[in-house]
Amino acid sequence: MEKYNHKYGAEQIQVLEGLEAVRKRPGMYIGSTSVRGLHHMVYEIVDNCVDEALAGYCTEINVVIEPGNIISVEDNGRGIPVEIHPKTKISTAETVYTVLHAGGKFGGDSGYKVSGGLHGVGASVVNALSQWTEVTIRRDGGLYQMYFEKGKTVKKLEKIGDAKGTGTKVRFLADDTIFESLNYEYETLEKRFREMAFLTKGLKITIEDKREETPKKAEFCFEGGLISFVEFLNKNKEKLHKTPIYIEKNGDIPVEIAIQYTSSYSENIYTFVNNINTIEGGTHLEGFKRSLTKVFNDYARSHNFLKEKDNNLQGEDIREGITAVVSVKVKEPQFEGQTKTKLGNSEVTGVVQSMVNEALSTFLEENPSVAKAILEKCISASRAREAARKARELVRKKNALETSTLPGKLADCSSKNADECEVYIVEGDSAGGSAKQGRDRKFQAILPLWGKMLNVEKARADKIYGNDKLNPVILAVGAGIGADFDITKIRYGKVIIMADADVDGAHIRTLLLTFFFRYMRPLIENGNVYLAQPPLYKLSKKGMEDVYCYTDEDLEKAYKELEEKGITRDQLGVQRYKGLGEMNPEQLWETTMNPETRTLIKVTMDDAIKADEIFTLLMGDEVEPRREFIQANAKYVKNLDI
Repeated sequence: MEKYNHKYGAEQIQVLEGLEAVRKRPGMYIGSTSVRGLHHMVYEIVDNCVDEALAGYCTEINVVIEPGNIISVEDNGRGIPVEIHPKTKISTAETVYTVLHAGGKFGGDSGYKVSGGLHGVGASVVNALSQWTEVTIRRDGGLYQMYFEKGKTVKKLEKIGDAKGTGTKVRFLADDTIFESLNYEYETLEKRFREMAFLTKGLKITIEDKREETPKKAEFCFEGGLISFVEFLNKNKEKLHKTPIYIEKNGDIPVEIAIQYTSSYSENIYTFVNNINTIEGGTHLEGFKRSLTKVFNDYARSHNFLKEKDNNLQGEDIREGITAVVSVKVKEPQFEGQTKTKLGNSEVTGVVQSMVNEALSTFLEENPSVAKAILEKCISASRAREAARKARELVRKKNALETSTLPGKLADCSSKNADECEVYIVEGDSAGGSAKQGRDRKFQAILPLWGKMLNVEKARADKIYGNDKLNPVILAVGAGIGADFDITKIRYGKVIIMADADVDGAHIRTLLLTFFFRYMRPLIENGNVYLAQPPLYKLSKKGMEDVYCYTDEDLEKAYKELEEKGITRDQLGVQRYKGLGEMNPEQLWETTMNPETRTLIKVTMDDAIKADEIFTLLMGDEVEPRREFIQANAKYVKNLDI
């Protein structure tokens, strides 16, 4: 092996002092330098304010996006301590903002009973990754202020006046040499702060966006806490019982849970630890699921919903149609990684399980009509699961007898390397024919679909197996569905939905995405689902290469660019594509399938709660919310074919 010729001695060992390490490797501390990391900066500061609320000292948090993408966060908590710190010999406030792992969240005698900030890096990391940071503190009757640039102290903490009350105000401008963009998304922040307000009963959080001429503002305060959260999640669903089941227990590990069943077939359980969304679950979720299964089976046995000969209900039967929020507060939480997505504290499982066992059993005994409605749904789900199992086995047997387990209409690619392979799910036989002729056979497969497919939002799993529209998709992807789905078995790294740019095409995209979201969710979470972007227009003229435009804005831009070359609009032929079938194989390849020139939109799972809400709204049984959505958004519709 060739050796790299360089010196390797003491002088080559780099020591990063202060906050230099954060600026050198920002991704280690905030996940990424993309828009997601940018928003994480705001969350870190607001999380500190929420910790004050959890400790019982803060009732209001005000967040403002100022012109120029400056963030301001103010709370009425205790205010950061201003006295000289015994170890650092500088003010405690300056220590918090300039020293990593300096905070009031460590050890049994810390300033907080529980806290979301596990590592004590929030304030200092935000300071390090900002062009400037200004901190103003109201405490002990005084008004104090300090100022930093790129993590370095420019103006030490000094008293600038007197002040009533207590609190902290932080203003910062993120560093544009570190982040890809400084453009905050108001809706993303609004959603996060709504969630925080739900989880902290009585805490008032306001967010205001002052960047535009007409400011946006939202205020959140929910005295109902988790009950309000579940009601919000289920606002467009048919409920089996009007009021959510509420369970609360204070102690060494406070637990708060709200549960409501709906007529839907999906399971939606959201878990939090110290207000941190643990999207991968963990020990609190495990305890909740175990208890849910035990309590409902015990009740079903003792009240003759299940006979002696009947098998117990399985967990998935009992969780069908459930919406639940599980929130626990842990003094020293053990998370997997800085991203804090899975709780590891083993003691939490038993605490949650015993608490739910007792409280839920009591509730069911005291509310027999609610218990009956839920158990009837659970038993119906159990029968459907059994029917789905039989249907699945029939499909497997049928496929085993056939020479190929792949759908007949699939034109597969020659490569067997899933990472480089992609399948286009194409609307209609004519477009499928063009796609088959225009594709690169080595790595591109084509699966034509025809007609409207099953709306899985209104159907159980037993209706999906063997469905002539969905079964080809299941077989082509090759990884199963629902609980059987195995992401390691997918046959294509990219599953691309290619539909017409009209109302019917949008409907087919929505139906397919609903199916993927409900029954192949890891496919979306893993980033394997894409939407193809066929052009809307073609501009042509004899002797000129065709120009394809994908949006109305592209069309106007193309017109202007061609006019600069002396080609006027009336010299151009304009074709508005109403369907993929209008393009010949060469055009379809060049515009929509060629990796060098095409545009693909990746479908992501950044906001599962919002995604669930939208799929329920668009595809569920409740008509009135859908009508309201259409009326509110009709003015934004473009290219509607009449």
